[in-house]
Amino acid sequence: MNERVHHHEAPDTIAVSGAGLLTPVAVGPAAERVAMARESFLHDEPPPPGLVRPPILASWTRSREFSVASDHLELPHEMDSEPDSPLLRAAGPVVDDIADQFATEPVSVILCDDEGVVLDRRTGDSALRQHLDRIWLAPGFSYAEQYVGTNGIGTALEGRAPAQVFGHEHYVEHLEDMACAGVPIHHPVSGKLLGVLDLTCWRTEASALMAATAATIAQRIEERLLEQSGRRELTLLHDYLSACRRGRGAVVAVGADLVMMNDKARELIEAADQAPLLAEATEALRTGRRRQLLVDLPSGNTARVQCRPSWAEGALSGGVLQVHLVSRAPAASRGSAAAVGTALPTAVGSGALWTKCAQTVDRHFRMREWLVLEGEEGTGRTTLARATHQAHSPAGHVRVLDATHCGPAWIAEVADELHTGGGTLVLQHVDLLAPEHALTLADVLEPHRESTDPERQWVVATRASATGPDTPELVELLGCFPRSIEVPPLRHHIEDVAELVPYLLARLTRGADLHCSPEAMRVLMRNRWPGNVDQLYQVLRKVVARRRTGVVRPEDLPPEVRAITRRVLTPLEAIECDAIVDALLDTDGNKAEAARRLGMSRATIYRRIRGYGITMPDGSAV
Repeated sequence: MNERVHHHEAPDTIAVSGAGLLTPVAVGPAAERVAMARESFLHDEPPPPGLVRPPILASWTRSREFSVASDHLELPHEMDSEPDSPLLRAAGPVVDDIADQFATEPVSVILCDDEGVVLDRRTGDSALRQHLDRIWLAPGFSYAEQYVGTNGIGTALEGRAPAQVFGHEHYVEHLEDMACAGVPIHHPVSGKLLGVLDLTCWRTEASALMAATAATIAQRIEERLLEQSGRRELTLLHDYLSACRRGRGAVVAVGADLVMMNDKARELIEAADQAPLLAEATEALRTGRRRQLLVDLPSGNTARVQCRPSWAEGALSGGVLQVHLVSRAPAASRGSAAAVGTALPTAVGSGALWTKCAQTVDRHFRMREWLVLEGEEGTGRTTLARATHQAHSPAGHVRVLDATHCGPAWIAEVADELHTGGGTLVLQHVDLLAPEHALTLADVLEPHRESTDPERQWVVATRASATGPDTPELVELLGCFPRSIEVPPLRHHIEDVAELVPYLLARLTRGADLHCSPEAMRVLMRNRWPGNVDQLYQVLRKVVARRRTGVVRPEDLPPEVRAITRRVLTPLEAIECDAIVDALLDTDGNKAEAARRLGMSRATIYRRIRGYGITMPDGSAV
């Protein structure tokens, strides 16, 4: 299991001596007290104050939230590690050198990636090597905290800081004989967390010097990473510095693993606006051409963004953005999503993606511009159209007509609504129209779509997200609508579950005192919600059918929501997860081909599949 990575470069010399590295600590009465404190914690009894170090107690708490078993190990294995990653290239000679220095010491030098997967392990002590194999601290296995609980590797990754774990401070009892010190390794240009350098030995021979030694080794690896920084990062850095020198405006550089911004950009672009702005700009940079964008931001601002690519290779790209605000929201509404969230009382949510979508729809309503709302079933397309209308015309007329009932009478109802004017007309599921009905509807809409009458009907069509080419008849119908807006699925703005749940519970109970416990809310926020808000509503209906007052606890939730991710995904992680699922479906589950299409390595796609808990439609894990 212990395969060495061979390099031809001359090894770097590291001024670290093995002598004195292993000086017995963490034994005796103090260790026994920690063991008793751990037992108390596992039995839901708080340990005595001051007995357990704060970082360890925080890690124990996370381990319990991850549902890590304390009495046995259950680790995932990485079947296809990346053989030539930048981290391995930089760390190889360094690890070679330090392993030679520690050849006679019962200590293991371990290199892991950012998922806690062991990439390389060196030790000259056969007894230690055999024990590490027994506890699966070996190449290919992940020692992330979510699988193993408190340990030097996983805890350093979770805390993004050096971590020392001695003996009974480990969460899993099978690790109490070990001591370890892990130090994160960051890319010196992008700051991205690449992995962990860990030293592990027997608990009875551990020393506080382990942490200092691990930090020295990690620093040397980062120095080699800086020497090996690729042409893409250097090209992007050159373009960014040139743009900063040319003008005094807001300048942002964005690459695959890198974001830089000057002081003006940090001052101008509010924190909540950064993610949606970068998401749209990154898509533009992938074209490899200079482009100018107008981006509606969650704060209510609108930004003009000049996108200048530095490089574009497949799905990866990087470039420089010059950002100017062309309109600014009133001061009372800036810095908060409340401007739209409050204005749309029936469209609950204040997450960045949802807020941006709602603001864009609101702007089209004020200009009386027709539009298509695209998205998955249950995302709230019709709700958003209704709420936008009601925010401006609470007493105004709203009519919703479902195209699945299309026929001569349905077409006549559409014509009557258009002639009446002055309200809002929502045409649901227009993508399901038969070709002849799509053409007829287009003929009915055509005379009204260019009307300059300020009281003309505001017409919104809804359809599923496009998954293939549209029919010519549907294309002609959609030509009546100047703009299409994608309504994000709930998993892309999962933070809004915290607002949706109390709102929906209040609706379902007619205001009775029923609220969700923090534990149940965590379960709901870790769900993927393939049925979106509609599915959340149906789940809460089942809860209310059994309980109308009091507190909703995890055991009150139906079984369908118990299959959860280990943590809440960020919007960008949720989008990446969707892209991987789509690629796997397109390639019949072929992970290597899916990775190629996405421009990522096979090792990366394996880790993402495991981390996101992705399964195929038949229920089998991929």
